[in-house]
Amino acid sequence: MVPIKIQVFRRIPLFASLSPQEIAALADRAIEKRFAPGEVLCREGEDCRGLFLLGEGRVKIFKTSGTGREVMLAIEAAPSSVAEVPLFDGGPYPATVSAVDDVTAYLITKQDFQHVCRLNPEVPVKVLAVVGHRLRQLVRLVESVTFGSVRQRLARALLEFGDQAHADAFTLPVTHEELAYRLGTVREVVSRNLGRFQAEGLLRIDRRQISLLDRCGLEREAETEL
Repeated sequence: MVPIKIQVFRRIPLFASLSPQEIAALADRAIEKRFAPGEVLCREGEDCRGLFLLGEGRVKIFKTSGTGREVMLAIEAAPSSVAEVPLFDGGPYPATVSAVDDVTAYLITKQDFQHVCRLNPEVPVKVLAVVGHRLRQLVRLVESVTFGSVRQRLARALLEFGDQAHADAFTLPVTHEELAYRLGTVREVVSRNLGRFQAEGLLRIDRRQISLLDRCGLEREAETEL
């Protein structure tokens, strides 16, 4: 029977080009860690210990201002990787990563990962693809805060959450307050607009369960002139 750790690593996009032997060697070096909801995997400004591979659960990636305000950058769900950039630029972690729900992650040290990259030149290319995807997310975040009404920005965020869940019914991965931070507004405005979307038949809300009933209608709401 294949160990669970190796099963997880085979599903990580970064390692798609590795041989079974190489994946097994990485798995032998990886340290399993478990995190409860709200626990921090790595904190903004800390020295980079290594790369985190998500085996189970979801994490949020966010920045914190000097006044303590959080701005969420992304939600990542297993199987995936987080904290890739510091492995290459030598800097500290650029953002904080914390568990959204129960998370099982595997830490690969900077030294072990760089060794794998030297032996497998395709791995850094795959890292660049992941970093590029994150950059696009950041551009969308800037767009969502800068352009359009709160209603438009909220519609775009809900559609993005649905895309991430690969379904029109999903658990809202953030609180209303966190969503408000992301959209550049306050919790009451988010709650009010969610209520309006529900009254208009665009979606159904049951606590944190969201069902997108009219995706085309939400897409029309999300459209804005840039």
